[in-house]
Amino acid sequence: MSPISFSIEERAPRSGARAGVLSTPHGVIRTPAFVPVGTKANVKGVLPHALTELGSEVVLANTYHLYLQPGEKTVRAAGGLGKFMGWPGPTMTDSGGFQVFSLGAAFGKVISKFVREDAPQEEAVAVYDESVASQHGALAVIDEEGVSFTSHLDGSLHRFTPERSVEIQHALGADMFFAFDECTSPSAPYDYQKEAMERTHRWAARSLKAHRQNLEANKRQALFGIVQGGRHEDLRRESAREIARLGFDGIGIGGSFSKEDMRGALCAAVEELPEELPRHFLGIGEPGDILEGISQGMDLFDCVAPTRIGRHGSIYTRHGIIHLRNGQYRDDLTPLSHTGLTRSYAGGEFTLAYVSHLVRAGELLGSVICSMHNIGFILDMVKGARQALLEGRFDEYRADFVGAYYHSHG
Repeated sequence: MSPISFSIEERAPRSGARAGVLSTPHGVIRTPAFVPVGTKANVKGVLPHALTELGSEVVLANTYHLYLQPGEKTVRAAGGLGKFMGWPGPTMTDSGGFQVFSLGAAFGKVISKFVREDAPQEEAVAVYDESVASQHGALAVIDEEGVSFTSHLDGSLHRFTPERSVEIQHALGADMFFAFDECTSPSAPYDYQKEAMERTHRWAARSLKAHRQNLEANKRQALFGIVQGGRHEDLRRESAREIARLGFDGIGIGGSFSKEDMRGALCAAVEELPEELPRHFLGIGEPGDILEGISQGMDLFDCVAPTRIGRHGSIYTRHGIIHLRNGQYRDDLTPLSHTGLTRSYAGGEFTLAYVSHLVRAGELLGSVICSMHNIGFILDMVKGARQALLEGRFDEYRADFVGAYYHSHG
C-alpha cells in the first residue's frame, strides 16, 4: 500500500494536461504544482512560513548536499527533513545522481571519458575539461555498481550506489524520493545515452528492492523511478515503458534535453506512462517549459532558477525577466507588485528603484525580495494554469501567458 495517493480531477480536452490531487503523509498537493528547491534543507533566503504564504505546498531538498553536510544522521535525529527545516508540509528529496554528475567538471568512466569536448557549455550538464579533471571535487567515476566521486567541499572521496542513495533518503525521511539514476549530458552520443539508460534501469530495480526491504520506510515514504534517454524519442519511450513496469509509486522524467528536443522526447515518454501515477519533471523551471510540461501531462516541477536568478537581482515579470542591476531601474518607482501576476509576493510594497538599490548595494534584503517575488510568480503561474484546467480554458491561459511573457517588452 503506497503512502501517497493520486487522483485526477480534470483533463484538458485538446492536450495531455491534467489537474489532480496528490495526498501525502504530510498534506495534500494540488497539481500541477511547482516545488521550490531547498537544496540544503532551506529555500535560499525564504523562511518556511513565507513559502506557505506564497502558496507552496511542497519543497524538495538535495540528497547529495545533505549527505555531505550536515549528514543524514543529523537530519534523522532531528525527526527527518521537514522537522529539521521547520517545514510542516510534504517534502521530496532527489537521488543525488544529478549532483554527482553535474558538479563534477568531468564525467569519468572506468574505461574512457565520454562527453565530447566540443559540447557547448550551455548545452551540456557538465563538460569534460583536461585542466580541471584532476582537481578535487571535479570527478565522478561510474561503474556498474555505482559512482565514486570527490566532494566539492573538501575533495574527500565518496561513493553512491542505488542502495546507499536509498539508505540516505530513508534517513532524510521525505514523503517522496527518487531512485538513483545516471544523468547524462544532452550532448553525449546516442550509444552512451542508451548504455546509461540501461544502467539507470538496473539501478532503478536495485533502488526499488532496497526500498521495499525496509517495511517501516514503505509505510511513510513513496519512491519515484526516473525515466532517462536524453533527447532521443526511441530511448525515452523504451525507458518510460521499463520504469513504468517496475512498480514505482510515481515517475520522474530526468536527464536533460535541448529546447528543440524537449517536446518530442517528453511526449514519447508520457505515452508509455500509467495515467494513475503522479509525474514529476525534474529540474524544469523556465515558465514556457513548465507550461509545455503541463500540456504534455506532467504534474510536478522543481527548479532552483527562481532563487538563483533572484540572488543576482533578476526577477520574473508578466513581460519576461528583467535585471534590476540595469541603470534604467535606478529611478523606476513602479511598484514591484505591478510586475507580478496577482499581488505583492515579498510582503511589502517595494518599488523597482528600491530593490534595484538594494541589489546594487549588495544588501542581502535585495536578494531575499527578488527570490520571494520569483517563487511567488512561478507558484502563481502554475496555480493559474491549474485553475484554467479546472475551468476548461488551459490552452487560452497558456497562449495568453506565453504571448505576454515572450513576445512583449515591459
